[in-house]
Amino acid sequence: MLQNDLLLRAAKGEPTERTPVWLMRQAGRILPEYRQVRASVSGFKELVETPALAAEVTIQPVDLLGVDAAIIFSDILVIPEAMGLTYEMIEQRGPHFPKTIESKADVDAIRVAQGHDLDYVLKAIQLTKTQLAGRVPLIGFAGAPWTILAYMVEGHGSKTFSKARRFLYTEPALSHTLLVKITESTINYLKAQIDAGADLIQLFDSWAGILPPAQYRTFSAHYLRLICDALKAHAPHIPVTVFAKGAFFALEDFAASSCDVIGLDWNMDIATSRLQTKGKTLQGNMDPCLLYANQETIQEEAEKMLRAFGSKGYIANLGHGLYPDTDPKNVKFFVDCVKNFKHEAHTQI
Repeated sequence: MLQNDLLLRAAKGEPTERTPVWLMRQAGRILPEYRQVRASVSGFKELVETPALAAEVTIQPVDLLGVDAAIIFSDILVIPEAMGLTYEMIEQRGPHFPKTIESKADVDAIRVAQGHDLDYVLKAIQLTKTQLAGRVPLIGFAGAPWTILAYMVEGHGSKTFSKARRFLYTEPALSHTLLVKITESTINYLKAQIDAGADLIQLFDSWAGILPPAQYRTFSAHYLRLICDALKAHAPHIPVTVFAKGAFFALEDFAASSCDVIGLDWNMDIATSRLQTKGKTLQGNMDPCLLYANQETIQEEAEKMLRAFGSKGYIANLGHGLYPDTDPKNVKFFVDCVKNFKHEAHTQI
């Protein structure tokens, strides 16, 4: 039994005493305690692949920031690695794939990953659940198939992902073949996360907004729907969140899917999003840069956001991940603003 199940009740559209809050990238570079653990290993990947350390940094924000959920410390690129495409994490530059997907032979060589291929993540989930001792829920996650394909083809981060987008136009059939393999791998992985103890699953489509709407529906939203359906069939009680940055044009597609929660980035209008996503819980959408402001401004903007979303069917969060140079004091202040906010008695959605 969870001592704090606010997040799960909100995800299911049930009434809550207050708005739950957690933050994307809450376990990471903003915390000195994280940096201390990170300095004890050779690199980011070693931290991800060491269950005891991954569990430790997963729990840090619960202790230090008072958030209503933990999210397992990992990376979306563990999936392509489990499929046979190794990545490196280069300091100050981000992910890099020494080999990329360029041809049918490359796609044929990629295997469908099984849950046990990522045993270190599953062990980290099990350890985290034990150490949390029911204080708050634990969120598991994976990258959306399109975002994973983008990295596998491009080979690194990019402002445009023009190489990956070209692949969709010039090799549409091959793109679908690869997306099917990624989708099957992701379903296997997320089912294993649920079986290991994850209380909620979030799918991150970080590069959703760089595709045209019609292409997004074909090469991304379709596969997100397949993943959501498979997870709901496997564990109907586990909420599933879709967060597709920049995909304001796909909100109605997500509303028609079996996901429970739709994440909004800071460019998405709250009232319009509510109209387009009737029946779904929403999550977000504060601009991460707000946390650079003074605390008076943070409180003013946080309360404005909370009033706009209303008292039901909402999980407070940022519209993207925390930036690494954000002051942890401001982050905790934002969390406390949400936790202390009292909705007017008549506020309903």
